[in-house]
Amino acid sequence: MTEVKSGPGTGLRAGDVVEVRGAEEILATLDERGELDGLPFMPEMLAYCGRRMTVHKVAHKLCDTISRSGMRRMESAVHLAEARCDGASHGGCQTACSLYWKEAWLKRVDRNSVAEPVPAEQDEGVRKLLPLLEVNTRRDPDVDGEVRYSCQATELLRAAPERVGVKNVSQFVDDVRSGNNTIGESVRAFFIGGYNRYQDITRARLPKPLLINKGLRWALFEGAVDGRTPVETLDLKPGELVRIKSRAEIIKTLNKDLLNRGMGFENEMSRHCGKTARVRARVEKVLDERTGRLLTMRTPCIILEGLVCEGAYNFNCPREFVPFWREIWLERVQDAP
Repeated sequence: MTEVKSGPGTGLRAGDVVEVRGAEEILATLDERGELDGLPFMPEMLAYCGRRMTVHKVAHKLCDTISRSGMRRMESAVHLAEARCDGASHGGCQTACSLYWKEAWLKRVDRNSVAEPVPAEQDEGVRKLLPLLEVNTRRDPDVDGEVRYSCQATELLRAAPERVGVKNVSQFVDDVRSGNNTIGESVRAFFIGGYNRYQDITRARLPKPLLINKGLRWALFEGAVDGRTPVETLDLKPGELVRIKSRAEIIKTLNKDLLNRGMGFENEMSRHCGKTARVRARVEKVLDERTGRLLTMRTPCIILEGLVCEGAYNFNCPREFVPFWREIWLERVQDAP
């Protein structure tokens, strides 16, 4: 298999206006797996072809959620505003990942220029490209014959093979230059990263009495439940208004691994404690990034409108995951009349 490599980036920054290239132009950049630099162009992305959009974040790095190796470098890619995967070609996965766009799939446009209508031949380009993309959404079946999927999230270790350590200060400079973060946010991320590295080292080498905050990472805490964690069913529906409970209340629902019935509560999520938000969706199906299996949750969880992981405690990662919330971590709020 011949891997297609993209050329040098065009220097896109957060806030730039771009137009997604037509399907035939994108097809010319892809290898036989429908990838560029190891990054798949997925069927869910075809709906954006020809559309004018805004660069939300420059995807020059990402957090590794597959092997937990830390931060990894991505070349010549961005996230576009309001462009998330709807999982239509991946078994209905509801993770709502922010899509990665190689700069070769985009062209910069003047924000003041008039957008031209999508040409009619766009449909023909989609018909040519769609079969290639559909085939490559599947991996070889598991030993039991279960369908396994391939998507941008499952292939990120190939698309971003280089690790980025906390000592690599240039990553924080790039955060500012790209428009992803302010200087203050980047300074905060650098010091929190250094603190976490210190905690990891001392937790492995020092006796417990000498540890700072028990060797826990920044803003991390311990769960309070021994044994089976509690469950609460609110039967929340999209559009309902809820308040996220306090951290102290949520700690009472977590075990020592910060899990509630297998669902983790991250330190980034604690930044949203006390906020009110509307329910965006109930989540029942998610794709396992490590195996490609589509998992069905025994206890559905909730996505809230406008709340994402901002990477404040994780090197300013620009992926902006959508957190999953157990209903026991939420409480209904009545709308004001």
